[in-house]
Amino acid sequence: MKTGTLDPVKSASSTPRSVSRRGEGDGEGALRRPTAWWTRARTFVTEVRNEMKRVTWPSRREVYATTLVVILVSVFFGVYLWLVDLSLSTGIHWLLARFGAA
Repeated sequence: MKTGTLDPVKSASSTPRSVSRRGEGDGEGALRRPTAWWTRARTFVTEVRNEMKRVTWPSRREVYATTLVVILVSVFFGVYLWLVDLSLSTGIHWLLARFGAA
């Protein structure tokens, strides 16, 4: 026996069988694949329904209040960033005019 060659009997028995992925394995999963999607889809929908029952939904008043806060904060930061941009732009134009660039 050469060093470095694998004994087919030993390699097959010593390697643990893992869960086969799509397109791999001995073809056993290929026969179940056409109906497996239905089982997975049904399980998914069941889990989604169970999870949706556990959701705590906000009241109409809470939604209104948080929406108002988001709108006001967005307007505030929009005006703030506009003022910062305006002042930086004015400052840079003044510097360029003061020191005679172009």
